[in-house]
Amino acid sequence: MPDYQAPLRDIRFVMNELLDYPSHYARLPGGEDASDDIVSAILEEGARFANEVLTPLNQSGDREGCTFEGGEVKVPSGFKEAYQQYVEGGWPSLAAAPEHGGQGLPPSLAMVLSEMVASANLSWGMYPGLSHGAMDALKHHGSETLKNTYLTKLVEGRWTGTMCLTEPHCGTDLGLIKTRAVPLDETDDNGGYAISGTKIFISAGEHDLSENIVHLVLAKLPDAPEGSRGISLFVVPKFLPDASGEAGERNGVSCGSIEHKMGIHGNSTCVMNFDSATGYLVGPPHKGLVCMFTMMNAARLGVGIQGVALAQASFQNALAYARDRLQMRALSGAKAPEKAADPIIVHPDVRRMLLTQKSIAEGGRMLVMYAAQLNDIVESFEDGEEKTRADTVLGLLTPIVKAFLTETGFEATNHGVQVFGGHGFIQEWGMEQFVRDARITLLYEGTTGIQALDLLGRKVLMSQGESLKVFTKEIHKFCQASEGSEFAGPLSELNREWGELTMTVGMSAMQDREAVGAASVDYLMYAGYVTLGYLWARAAATASAALAAGEGDATFYQAKLDTARFYFQRILPRTQGHAAMIRAGGETLMAPTVEGFGSGFEL
Repeated sequence: MPDYQAPLRDIRFVMNELLDYPSHYARLPGGEDASDDIVSAILEEGARFANEVLTPLNQSGDREGCTFEGGEVKVPSGFKEAYQQYVEGGWPSLAAAPEHGGQGLPPSLAMVLSEMVASANLSWGMYPGLSHGAMDALKHHGSETLKNTYLTKLVEGRWTGTMCLTEPHCGTDLGLIKTRAVPLDETDDNGGYAISGTKIFISAGEHDLSENIVHLVLAKLPDAPEGSRGISLFVVPKFLPDASGEAGERNGVSCGSIEHKMGIHGNSTCVMNFDSATGYLVGPPHKGLVCMFTMMNAARLGVGIQGVALAQASFQNALAYARDRLQMRALSGAKAPEKAADPIIVHPDVRRMLLTQKSIAEGGRMLVMYAAQLNDIVESFEDGEEKTRADTVLGLLTPIVKAFLTETGFEATNHGVQVFGGHGFIQEWGMEQFVRDARITLLYEGTTGIQALDLLGRKVLMSQGESLKVFTKEIHKFCQASEGSEFAGPLSELNREWGELTMTVGMSAMQDREAVGAASVDYLMYAGYVTLGYLWARAAATASAALAAGEGDATFYQAKLDTARFYFQRILPRTQGHAAMIRAGGETLMAPTVEGFGSGFEL
């Protein structure tokens, strides 16, 4: 069975040394509660819960999966007991507002916990994870009545939440949805609607963990305009709240089936049928996408965290195996002459894979925690220049966090299998589960292609490059301050090229509307590698300063510096391939005819 130990030393390095979270928390309204002692206790207890409670359930939950019978879903053995411990520990309320029963701590602390949970057991972590997104949507867009009815129960963890977007005939193009919401003949004070339609791919849509499940559902009103401008958002509970606010009468929502999937077997992915189910409007009519994007953006950051988490889990197990597995002798001479062969960690190609995993996991953690810091500011600050800047940079980075960290996280899990060789292909070792579980992260909450279009089309070109300039200016200032270091020069050149590539695509798009789609994924990957390069350069500077001062664990800081060098010399050059493909344009993509794709065989 694979193991997982939360990387607390590295988490503390990112929070305390690289990004100075103590000062950051001190500046947040209400952030004084996030004292060093409180943060340390949360990290330690979160690590214990992940290591001791969730990790032992990961492989067994994958093998057992969810069961579906008579419209009811049962989660794998041990999942329900783990969820009860999660609720009793107060984890759902960590970053929620005190007026709804929350602890009022910064959202970034909940993101740290999310990484630990996803590393230990991604399938289990998706059940409470969806609830946090529902909380965000209701907090920002729900009426006071809806907040009082649903938010407190979600914060307590007694009720869980979902987001219901996709339908059998449409996924990304939500303007095509057929689910309808009709005003009830006899409405209550809240103004109820009868919701009818079918939603698919609903994670945690039905299960036996909580007393009630609160669905946030996209549907169209009778007078809705065509397309995405006509979508509204509704809260539709599995059980309608009774007069005391508890789960009462069963609503007209049911699970039609659960999917049989490549991975995340321990999480129920459901077909949900709404048969004149009572629902209540969230936000203004026809503005459902705006409301849902609050939930989706939080979810996209959460999925990026999953990419980092699985890279970390796979790396830990690959490293342990590489230290123990004996195969051949090092080309430079025996490293363990007392043994029959050397451990495979002495071989350069195994080190290449391990360092790739390490640089992705640790670099991804830096990016997630940097984004989490920006999110704290957006959520906590009143309107002002600092909040505006944080919102701009967070908007730019969100598709990078979601898509780049899941693409590279999936790569890292594949390397984990390869380090194990043939044993990696065998279920008992658990490495192939990381690959199967990681694959979904590239798909749900918007595929890599969709995130790439969001980054290049909406965030960069639609702002005429202004949002990008805010971030690249930050990188430029760092390079100026670090002039003469081994990382500043290469990073500065890539930062300059990033702007040139943006201009190239922008000019091409004026002549050819397909240019953006042709360049978008390569543009996103280029942006991701440069962004991680910036953070690795900062980490190297921090580690170098600690080594020069003779402070702390020299082995840790030297490893951080060594990994930064590996990233710059062996990973960052990938940008040049992406740059070449961006400059190539879209002609070779669009030239083949539809018939030409299938020439040589019959469909």
